[in-house]
Amino acid sequence: MLFLMVMRTKELRLALVCYGGVSLAVYMHGIVKEVWKLLQASRAHSEGGTVSDLSDTAAVYAEALADLLPHVRLRVLTDIIAGASAGGINGIFLGHAIATGADMEPLRDLWLENADIEKLLDPVARPHSSLTKLWATPIAWAAARRPDNAVDKLVEPAAREEVRHKLSRFVRSRWFEPPFGGETFTGLLLDAFDAMDSGERGPTLIPPGQPLDLFVTVTDLVGYPQQLRLHSPPQVEETEHRLTLSFSTRGNDRHSLGETPDLLFAARSTASFPGAFPPFNIRELDNVLAERRRAWPGRQAFLARAFPHRRVAGLDPEKAILIDGSVLANAPFRPAIDALRERPAHHEVDRRFVYIDPRPGRHSVSLTGEGETPGFFSTMLKAVSDLPREQPIRDNLETIEKLSRRIRDMRIIVHGMRPEVDAAIERELGGAFFLGKPSLRRLAGWRNRAQTAAAREAGYAFAAYGHQKLVAIFEELSGVLLRGVRSNRRAAADAMREALDQWATRNGLDHVAEGTAGATDAAISFFRRFDLGFRIRRLRLVARRLVDLGAEEGADVALIDSTREAIYECLAAFLELRRADAIDVRIGTMAIASPEALDEALEQIARAYNLTELDATADARLCELAAALPRQQRRQVLLSYLGFPFYDIATLPLLQGEGLDEFDPIKVDRIAPDDARTLRSGGADATLKGIQFNSFGAFFSRAYRENDYLWGRLHGAERMIDILMSTLPEGAAIDQHRVLRLKQAAFRAIVEAERPHLGLIGDLLDSLMREIG
Repeated sequence: MLFLMVMRTKELRLALVCYGGVSLAVYMHGIVKEVWKLLQASRAHSEGGTVSDLSDTAAVYAEALADLLPHVRLRVLTDIIAGASAGGINGIFLGHAIATGADMEPLRDLWLENADIEKLLDPVARPHSSLTKLWATPIAWAAARRPDNAVDKLVEPAAREEVRHKLSRFVRSRWFEPPFGGETFTGLLLDAFDAMDSGERGPTLIPPGQPLDLFVTVTDLVGYPQQLRLHSPPQVEETEHRLTLSFSTRGNDRHSLGETPDLLFAARSTASFPGAFPPFNIRELDNVLAERRRAWPGRQAFLARAFPHRRVAGLDPEKAILIDGSVLANAPFRPAIDALRERPAHHEVDRRFVYIDPRPGRHSVSLTGEGETPGFFSTMLKAVSDLPREQPIRDNLETIEKLSRRIRDMRIIVHGMRPEVDAAIERELGGAFFLGKPSLRRLAGWRNRAQTAAAREAGYAFAAYGHQKLVAIFEELSGVLLRGVRSNRRAAADAMREALDQWATRNGLDHVAEGTAGATDAAISFFRRFDLGFRIRRLRLVARRLVDLGAEEGADVALIDSTREAIYECLAAFLELRRADAIDVRIGTMAIASPEALDEALEQIARAYNLTELDATADARLCELAAALPRQQRRQVLLSYLGFPFYDIATLPLLQGEGLDEFDPIKVDRIAPDDARTLRSGGADATLKGIQFNSFGAFFSRAYRENDYLWGRLHGAERMIDILMSTLPEGAAIDQHRVLRLKQAAFRAIVEAERPHLGLIGDLLDSLMREIG
């Protein structure tokens, strides 16, 4: 037991990105259900829960986490979710379950029962005679163009009669209007939230103090004006149609992402697929809530938060017309990437971007067959439908790779500088400084001397470094001062930066260095009171050095890991100050109307930061930890801590201001039918039925939905185990036969758990059990 308590602990943090996929939403539900099961297992495994009470695949994931224990004690959490269209709905449901502990189990029956043409058709759109139109909306485009025997070619014999009947009703629904009902869809989504909340409620699946952020993309059909700056003319205007609805548990004592109508608004609007559903407007939601006699206390606050740009432009948020989020942002990586800042860290972090793509390499909806030349209408529709979604993922993956590359470069730089930095510290402090155990007074003196030496040896480069820090701190302070500003934020930010620049000049910060002698007294005072980033980067360097020390031969791994955990505890106190809700509580709302008001506001922030006291606390803890380490390891830890200014001066300008804020590259994992081959190869074509009829196939047959939901769980389980195994430290491994047995156990658990609920695919279930063995 003692060994487990001091074992190396790591957090596997998943930023989940969910694509659109029309009826493949049912497949994606199976995948996100496995993410939910893994989070349940991880919570029980990490927080002293009863693992024996776990069932289904959660029990298998607990076994996998136990298999990792000789190497790492892993906590898995999903702290960022971004979704579009069908992926947006699934992301919202998962986020709601994580934040509140709501039950996802009831969603299975709702997806299987309600994601059906018969349920989704607007009552007034249902065909009234066999002579009703044969024109098909873009959704059934492919089906309408196929020969009469298309159903015979595409559909298994057992499902043909059902598919023919529903396809006939679909293509004969009302002329030139979406066949699906908006209020009907909204009501079904509300039923889903009610089912989740009335189910068996469990604990929240996000650790205390860890924010959960949810982003859902929507397309504003009319758009709102955005100002762009040029040289000549100085300002132009363009219309922006992209909209991201954001939800967060930050500062929320109720462990909730928002009121149910808030989430319902996002779910309905992100999935307003053009041609299938009518565009969404808030009046539709008002009507459904009124019919159900449901209140929405936060309605006005939600609208103000969701449509800040419309309010600035004088546009009524209640008149916004919204359509599917996948039209312009089917792969919403960008908001997830932007959310990486301000994440607390209590342990070493393995950051993953995990994206769910049900049809990799192909659009969910295509208006032409493979190799066909598009016609007039196909070309027009393709221009507004397919093309905007072809390239975004490459751009975003390149952004992640660029960030990871900078992190790798920084680690190489730090490793290469280490001998020279160690020598510089020993020259300044004397080679025997590390022989004794440091006291708080000694450590503070060593730190000041080391910082002075670093500034002196940097020469004229220190001025550039100092101004780079100054700019970064002003950027952070500007964000703090503008947190209450909702309207015309860009102009307010420009005005605030100008005010801060003037403040810097008044307070002697227009120059931060005295030639080659180091920082000016004014700069030293300012950095001591406001340079939060410097402290965070320094402690991350020490934590990383401890990881390296733990990998050395003969190292006392338990002692080093417990030391690193304590360093992360110190780091958490500084990271807490980057949480918007935490600092807002301390400083309240401030209006900057004069230089005197800005002086007072900065004084309030300095008092709220209280960095001098936090430094003393961190120093005291470091002295305590260093005293417990063997001499050589104590020397390495102190050299990293005291030598940090040397590293920071070299890396902060080189790495464009990001510096040593993170040490581990971000990894990207995909979950797609092509990536899960243990049971069946061939990807989506070999496993999924919903890909038929332009990805609307699962809406025409319950058997298809049962098939896709089951494969979603199977693929999700396989990929969850793959991702868990990939967290092993370098040089560690688990026997591949054991990994295969874990996957087989997960597959078996899924088939056994789902058999009572999947009554139309018994042959598939039997076949899978034979394949699993």
